[in-house]
Amino acid sequence: MNTLQSTYKTELVPKLMTELGITNRMAVPKLTKIVINCGIGAEALKDKKIIEKVREQLGVISGQRPQLTRAKRAISTFKLRAGDPVGLRVTLRGTRMYDFLTRLISLALPRVRDFRGIPRKGFDGKGNYTLGIVEQTIFAEVEYSMIDRIRGFEVTFVTTATDDRQGVALLTALGMPFEKDGTEK
Repeated sequence: MNTLQSTYKTELVPKLMTELGITNRMAVPKLTKIVINCGIGAEALKDKKIIEKVREQLGVISGQRPQLTRAKRAISTFKLRAGDPVGLRVTLRGTRMYDFLTRLISLALPRVRDFRGIPRKGFDGKGNYTLGIVEQTIFAEVEYSMIDRIRGFEVTFVTTATDDRQGVALLTALGMPFEKDGTEK
């Protein structure tokens, strides 16, 4: 079992129970999955090798093979037909999810230039948080020779929290480095 996962069960659950005023241990919010999504759009229509390059990079970052996402409907302005590949996604659960979270918090985010914390405005009102990452080079696993172009992606943290207050408390307890209140934009 991952150290962050065991720390959550032994130390963080009682702490969150007192902090959030929850009496039932099973009602404490928990992280259920992390979804990593990378849109490649019209680029993939021109060159099919791009899908494989991005798939390889996301696979190295997540430790799991990404799934291809396809367009649901045709949009003539973008020369897009229904069924065309538009991105890749990975859903992490269990040990892989906690391993990725540990690497993100302790290794990747500190490598961001002028890092002062992640913004709190990525919450959706139901306790889930989406973080946009501008470039894949912040992950040490990605070798420079693998990169053909700088690409960004989204990381969504899906929780069982009922509101943003519980979501912030959970992610902060797990070690997510949020911006201080005075530096928010």
